Amino acid sequence: MSAARFRATSGRVHLFNLHPAPGSQHTQKRLGRGRSSGLGKTSGRGHKGQKARSGNGKPKAGFEGGQTTISKLFPKRGFVNANGKTYAAINLDKIAHWVEQGRLKSTPEEPITARELVLSGCIHDPHDGVKLLGSGAEQLKVPIHIVPSRASKSAIRAVEQLGGSVFCRYYNRLSLYDCVKGRTDRVAAAPTRREDIMWYTDWRNRGYLSEKSIAKMPVVEERWRELATQLTKFKSQEFEKK
Repeated sequence: MSAARFRATSGRVHLFNLHPAPGSQHTQKRLGRGRSSGLGKTSGRGHKGQKARSGNGKPKAGFEGGQTTISKLFPKRGFVNANGKTYAAINLDKIAHWVEQGRLKSTPEEPITARELVLSGCIHDPHDGVKLLGSGAEQLKVPIHIVPSRASKSAIRAVEQLGGSVFCRYYNRLSLYDCVKGRTDRVAAAPTRREDIMWYTDWRNRGYLSEKSIAKMPVVEERWRELATQLTKFKSQEFEKK
């Protein structure tokens, strides 16, 4: 037993009454110092067995002594698509309601993005992007300008009939995070998978890398023009036939 530390009764702090917080220090275990210490011989590891081995005191999580684990006993159904995306669906009737309340505003130069939808409370989690749907299009009375990740054909038709605009832009996880947080110091990612390239270079989907979108969008980055040229070059390429 160590001697008790001296503690002054005065409320003032001096060098002679500084001490560690109560319970912050523990006496170190002295292993292998004789049987009378209580931690001698096998040093508290017990007799021969799995926990007596060096470096194997704690098996991995889910280990059940060698028998079939419970995670393998339950049947599995379906699969998880590694390339699949979960979009935050937003209908036109909800956007119309938010616009009427003054919680959402848009102009061609400052369209509605995932950031405005999150800050206004229209959506709570953008997931892998925002998808605009056409449900409740009859409630939309004013033109809106919006830049989602995806949009249905009916939603595009309803917005453009009122003089608004829809341009779908590609976001990966990092660029979507930057969009929601308002960061502009990093270069946004470009689509790399064939499916995404075909989608965002097609004017029918109002992809931001199509030639018509580049010509009609009020705010266009120079990098988008170069990407649109490079990603659509395959359409005009011809291969030599022997």
